[in-house]
Amino acid sequence: MNITNEIFQVGGSDFTSAEDAAIYAIYIDGHAAIIDAGCGNHQKKLFQNIKDCGIHLSDIDYLLLTHCHYDHTGGAASFRKVTNCKIVAHELDAQFLEKGDNEVTAASWYGAVLHPFAVDLKLTHPKEIIPLGPKKISAFHIPGHSPGSVVYLAESEGQKVLFGQDVHGPIDPQLLSDHAQYQESLRLLLSLDADILCEGHFGIFEGKHNVRDFIGAYITKGKF
Repeated sequence: MNITNEIFQVGGSDFTSAEDAAIYAIYIDGHAAIIDAGCGNHQKKLFQNIKDCGIHLSDIDYLLLTHCHYDHTGGAASFRKVTNCKIVAHELDAQFLEKGDNEVTAASWYGAVLHPFAVDLKLTHPKEIIPLGPKKISAFHIPGHSPGSVVYLAESEGQKVLFGQDVHGPIDPQLLSDHAQYQESLRLLLSLDADILCEGHFGIFEGKHNVRDFIGAYITKGKF
């Protein structure tokens, strides 16, 4: 599904498999980044969807992981094996992927096992810049849902597009969630003033007002 002429949804419950979180693609001048990888059970369909957007698998520079949870990362290792891309994640969540922690990654919630895999590029700062062709993607650390949750912000067709997977949470002790950090991170997301929000499970929100309403609904007492 086209979101802009450079941004597409290529995976998720209506695109690949019911257990997959949403998967998005950014494609700029022959360079592509994929946001999240789903559980990996229907990867052939994912690859076909990517190709249907005019993206060659060899064009994929990065797999940008928003956080360590299995419905976003279960397919990451096999995705890299096919595309030879670099996997990017925040260092605070990378440790659970590299250890294959089935509890913190919630793989156990899916009756699955997350086999350990290496993260190629580990984000360490509150904000980092990832080059993609002639443009840049901004990565922001937003702890709360998980210790190393990240959102990615890109500009396309004059609009700021925010890839904010799991803005809605949940907040759960098994996932090492932190409610106070989550609330602070939601306020950071509002400050980014995005025109489009690509969420992990609730779809795509267009227009600043709709984006603010969705994020604001999860802020305690609606103080935003």
